[in-house]
Amino acid sequence: MPRLLHHRRVLHRRMGSRGQPEESRAAILEAAAHEFAEFGIAGARTDAIAREARVNKALLYYYFKDKETLYSAVLDGAFSGLKETVFRVLDSDLPTREKLMAYVGAYFDFVASNQMYPRLMQREMMRAREGSSAHLDRIIKNYFQPIFLRVAELLRKGIEEGEFRPVKPAHFVPSMVAMIVFYFSGAPVMQKIVGFNPLTPERIAERRAAVLDFISAALFRPKDARQGVRS
Repeated sequence: MPRLLHHRRVLHRRMGSRGQPEESRAAILEAAAHEFAEFGIAGARTDAIAREARVNKALLYYYFKDKETLYSAVLDGAFSGLKETVFRVLDSDLPTREKLMAYVGAYFDFVASNQMYPRLMQREMMRAREGSSAHLDRIIKNYFQPIFLRVAELLRKGIEEGEFRPVKPAHFVPSMVAMIVFYFSGAPVMQKIVGFNPLTPERIAERRAAVLDFISAALFRPKDARQGVRS
């Protein structure tokens, strides 16, 4: 596959000096995220990353000693961003129903704004199945498990309050995530099936509304049923 870079944000100011450490490092990570999502760590090329980040390779290796270290930093950046985004909602004082819907919306918006995220995760899971991932356990421990535990706690709270149907978090949480992530990872296939681009802003907005509607219909108890539980 040719390395088409027109879909990436062009950095107009050259970052190739150590006098701009934050800007240069951020530019490298952004370029690397796209490169790894597109080609995986095996197919990714550091010269392509440096060229897209508008730095020289020496500077790239100044910040990241090798490609594996750069890949690890990209994963941490992606998944720490997700965790920070959803924890802002989960740490809030919203009522149970509103908090659950806000969590789903925040998760969806994060993935919609970082569409390399599903591809990075898919590639890392494939790499783990092949026995060559040094990162998956760390990602699960630091990011996915804390999110799962908080959402599972929220589900149990809603069930106890009579707001939610009695669902099992081990099934319901990954189902919610799959509804969000698969839409973006499966977009090329869906475009061929439905005959339109599912990633236009209008289609993404439609999908967001559909996900929220589906999850609320699957989880929320009707008002009369909630009163019966509380009485």
